Parts: sequence; structure tokens; C-alpha cells
Amino acid sequence: MAITETRSLPPQFVEDLGKDYATQLTGLTSQKMDTTKFQPMVAGQDQAQTDAYNLATTQGQGIGAYAPYLSQAGAYGTAAAGLSGPQGYSSFMSPYQQDVIDATMSEYDTQAAKGITGIGQQAAMSGNLGGGREGVMRSEYQNKSDMNRALLQAGMLQQGFGQAQQAANTAFGQQQQLGADQQRMAQLVPNLYGSDIATLQGAGTNQQLQAQNILDQQREANRMAAYEPYERLGYMGAGMGNVMGGAMGQYQSQVTPNQSPLQQAMGIASLGYGAYKGKIFQ
Repeated sequence: MAITETRSLPPQFVEDLGKDYATQLTGLTSQKMDTTKFQPMVAGQDQAQTDAYNLATTQGQGIGAYAPYLSQAGAYGTAAAGLSGPQGYSSFMSPYQQDVIDATMSEYDTQAAKGITGIGQQAAMSGNLGGGREGVMRSEYQNKSDMNRALLQAGMLQQGFGQAQQAANTAFGQQQQLGADQQRMAQLVPNLYGSDIATLQGAGTNQQLQAQNILDQQREANRMAAYEPYERLGYMGAGMGNVMGGAMGQYQSQVTPNQSPLQQAMGIASLGYGAYKGKIFQ
């Protein structure tokens, strides 16, 4: 007996699409995805940031920024202190001053001696040589000469002292000014370093952010490239679902399977039996 089966089969193009889809899906999913191409990455520090860090740690912060200037200011203060007081002028005295004084005093003594000789000559001419008047004249002259000598020497010493004292005062003021300048530098330098550090840090941060943006964009591009085949197959699968859903109800196939030898034998036997039975009843 022949059996007729009715099957709902998709069109051939749908079967071809299904096979192609399955092949692509199997091939794609069997490969391990290289996620290192789109793993998160952090941009390294820019050179300006490194320079800012080095400047901050070596010179820009702490006592290292102003200590040298304070030390120099202290040195100037010590030098200024040495220029004050009773002996502050001594280092500014001319090394030739004593020679000048000695030469001047020697010349003065020579001239004074000539004056004494003149008194003797005058006494001899007046007939008072060796007398009391000559002695008085010599005594008065000597006293006056000694006083003038002392005044001359004191004047030269005072002049030298005044000059040395003035030079010491000038140097004292200069040392104080230099010390004050160093103190101002001690306050100014850290601010200048701080400004340089901030400028370098800002510029470096901007460059680092730019580099980070580039890395992020490249990572996103790599991710999109890696997932593009999966997305494409996803669109293909969705489209195939729509196509197959509509095509399955439109195509039907009727198939009559071939009879087996047993079925064929049984069919022949039934036919023979029918013929024989017909003859009997005739």
C-alpha cells in the first residue's frame, strides 16, 4: 500500500541561506576573540608633566627652593656685622697710611730742628747765646712745635680714620642691601618655581588628555572592527527569521515513498487472491 506524506519545506534559497549562515556562525564563534586590541589603556605622562614633577621635587618646593638664598642672606648679614663696631673701619685703613704719616713726621722733625738751630743763631747774634732768654725761646719753640706735630699727626690719623669709616659704612650698607635682596629672592623664587610647575603641569595634562582621547578612539575602533562580523551575522540571522517565517507556509511537497520488496509482494499476493476469489464466485 502506498503512503503519501505531505511535508512543508522551505524554498531552496532558504536552505542555502541557512547552510551558509550556519557555516559562517560556526567558523566565527570557533575562533577566540583577541580582546587585547580593545582593552582599556592609560596614556602615559607627557614630558611637560615629568619636567613639572622633577622641578617640584628638586627645587620648586620645600626648603630647597629658598634655603640657598636665606643662607646667602645670612652670610651678607654676618659680613655687615663685621663692618660695624669700634674695629669696623680697620680693614679699610690704607696700608700706606702709616708710611705717609712717618714720612710727614720725619719731614716735620727736620724742619723743627732747623727752627731750633735758627734760635741759636739769633741768640748768638744778639749776644744771648747760652743765656736764659735763649732757653726760654727754645722751650717755647719746642712746646709749640710738639703741639703742632701732635695736631698734624692727629689730623692725618683722623683723616685716614674718617675715610676708612666712610668706606666701612658704605660697605655695611651694601652688605645689608645684598642681604635684603637675598631675602626677597627667598620669597620670590618659590613662587616663580610654583608658576613654572603649574604651567608645565597644565600643558602636560592637556597633552595627556589628548593622547588618552586618541587611545580611547582607537580602542573603540578596534572593538567595532572585532564585533562587526558578529553584528553582521546578527542582522543576517534576523533577516533569515523573517524570510523563513513567511516561506514555510507557502511551499508544500507531496512525497510517495517507494514500496519495499515486502510491500510489493504483499500487493501482488492481494491482487492474485482477488482474482482467484472472483473466479470462484462466478
